[in-house]
Amino acid sequence: MKVGEAVKKEVFIEPPFITLGQLLKEEAIVGSGGQAKWYLKEHAVDVNGEPDDRRGRKLYPGDTVDVKEVGLFFIRLNQAE
Repeated sequence: MKVGEAVKKEVFIEPPFITLGQLLKEEAIVGSGGQAKWYLKEHAVDVNGEPDDRRGRKLYPGDTVDVKEVGLFFIRLNQAE
């Protein structure tokens, strides 16, 4: 991957949802929920093409999250038994 190139990644979740703050933490974009709140106020994040800065925003399978200059994340249902 080139420097500055954004990632595209599928994120598999357990039903029914994951929050935006949890996604940022699990993808190592931030280290804690407090950092997620700050991060979302300072950086552009789109959920399904719309700007969103709520760390409690529920993300469901089929949603897309575009974290500017970091990557595009596709929320998928974990099918593992």
